[in-house]
Amino acid sequence: MEKIYLATDHAGFELKNKIKQFLIEKGFEVEDKGALEYNETDDYPDFISLAAKEISQNPNNKAIIFGGSGQGEAMTANHFSNVRTAVYYGGNLEIIKLSREHNDANILSIGARFVNEDEAKKAIELWLNTEFSNEERHIRRIRKIEEFL
Repeated sequence: MEKIYLATDHAGFELKNKIKQFLIEKGFEVEDKGALEYNETDDYPDFISLAAKEISQNPNNKAIIFGGSGQGEAMTANHFSNVRTAVYYGGNLEIIKLSREHNDANILSIGARFVNEDEAKKAIELWLNTEFSNEERHIRRIRKIEEFL
């Protein structure tokens, strides 16, 4: 089973800790890259970059990152090679499924101000249980994205 890295700033701190326990109970190996304590003045790039660097070096692992909207966190993570971050801030779960099937997303960024604990758990379970399609057209597109980095 792959390792799952977690990272957040203050905005996602509480949700990250709940999801960490949820994943451990499900039997996943989890490594928390921070924040390890609540600090309302911390900056998400400091923690998100640590998780993204891990995925960049081993893209077969996965990370779940949290922030207020999840947008800035995804932008930070996507600056690393081999990283493909999808954002979820509620609504239709089909986007979660497609992020794995079509884009082989290896990081999921959750907008903690828009998603409650139960919604996050459902999205994460679907994301972790959905496989990449390995269709040639999707492989080709992912390769093209990597050429930019």
